[in-house]
Amino acid sequence: MCGIVGFHGPDDVVADMVVGLTALQHRGQDAAGIATFDGSAFHLHKGQGLVNDVFKKKQVKKLKGHSGIGHVRYTTQGANDSNLAQPFTTSYPFGLAMVHNGNVINFRDVAKRLHDQYHVLPKTTNDLELIMYTFASELRVKDLDHLSVVDIFDAVETTQELVEGAYATITLIAGHGLLAFTDRLGIRPLVLGRRDTEAGPIYAFASESTCFDFLGFEFVKNVGPGQAVFIDNDFQVHFKNPYALPKAFCAFEQIYFAREDSVIHGRLVARERVRLGKVLARKVANAGLRPDMVIDVPSSGYFAASGLAEAIGVPYRRALVKNNHMGRSFIVATQAGREDVVKKKLNPIREFVEGKKVAVVDDSIVRGTTSRRIVRLLRDAGAAEVYFISSAPPIVSPCIYGIDMAMSTELIAANYTEDEICRYIEADKVIYQDLEDLQELFAEEKGHGGSCFACFSGRYPTGDVTHYLRHVQEERASHRSGKDKKTQSVSAKAPAPTEH
Repeated sequence: MCGIVGFHGPDDVVADMVVGLTALQHRGQDAAGIATFDGSAFHLHKGQGLVNDVFKKKQVKKLKGHSGIGHVRYTTQGANDSNLAQPFTTSYPFGLAMVHNGNVINFRDVAKRLHDQYHVLPKTTNDLELIMYTFASELRVKDLDHLSVVDIFDAVETTQELVEGAYATITLIAGHGLLAFTDRLGIRPLVLGRRDTEAGPIYAFASESTCFDFLGFEFVKNVGPGQAVFIDNDFQVHFKNPYALPKAFCAFEQIYFAREDSVIHGRLVARERVRLGKVLARKVANAGLRPDMVIDVPSSGYFAASGLAEAIGVPYRRALVKNNHMGRSFIVATQAGREDVVKKKLNPIREFVEGKKVAVVDDSIVRGTTSRRIVRLLRDAGAAEVYFISSAPPIVSPCIYGIDMAMSTELIAANYTEDEICRYIEADKVIYQDLEDLQELFAEEKGHGGSCFACFSGRYPTGDVTHYLRHVQEERASHRSGKDKKTQSVSAKAPAPTEH
């Protein structure tokens, strides 16, 4: 997962972009970048670190332009390398700058086609280049002296057909306007907003609607599955109708990644997490548990914990205090780093938990080691019993769509029973959300459409991904063993994905 923004208006947009990216900082903490266009040239700055670290006053002043795109990076494959930070640019045709959130799964096929048919050699192993060069290659065969919106949308449609996976993209087309499109199933989020000014409207794309709250933008619409939206230099908005395919929006957005104050497909994330907690009440009761209190793992577990406490009629307490200056542990690149973040980030309030039976609610259990660390913290603080409750079902299958769960060997629920997991994390009881309950909660309503539950069910919305999954796992294994392929020359035949 990453966070992306794009702005197009009558005045310089960089100030709005920095605020927008900061609102999306939870989606990526490894790197940040912005590209703007001033009518004659791109201005680009990117680097490793948080938005406020990368964009100081000196850099912001140089990012002139009435159009811009930005990105915060979350590394799921490869190294945290500043060369892999987005946006990426290419000079032909016209000049393109692009950002994306997601993951290309047929990266070897796309790279081979680019090399064999278009003689393109990507400079990095970042799969954004595969999307960008595929789009550029399809665009350049058009009548560039008389480029139309139809031509742009034709190039988008071909790109969507050739590039498989999960992605939301925003592209600056120099001298023409701002373009956004998603994969054909709409797995990754993207929203469109507008703010009216005396000089004219400013349009914005963002991964989450919370950006618009901070900037005073009005929400216009979700960019639907397979849809493309182009905003020209006269600020006319053009739409390419989405594909007539079932939507497969990532359920993990609602469970963990999105901010609680975001509205996704008509659903407030905070409310959905409360519902997840309330549904868990039945399983807690059936297990015969009567905790003295319900607590959360800050901060994505808060609303589910409050919903569970309300449903079973026991007090909710915030008994784990979070150091807000530490990042999100799940999106740290290494397990040792994740455990270090947990150790430094969370501190239990002994007076609340000592001698108590504590139900602790987290968004999910992925590898199990972080959960074990939390259980130990509570036991060291004197908890009499610890029940670990996951608002997500067991994660049994790797994610190939941009979440750092690409190795089945790393997924504890894929390899052990619930009782074995309970013993491993040293809890008195482990309770998971039922997949059927999750699917019912996210059933089609309010225009939500379908969801992707592949990591819980093993059923991938893009079809049989056995071939691609092997490629992704081979690449991950090579990186984990220290054989970082980015230190070798880039192969035109089979570059590996590194971004998401």
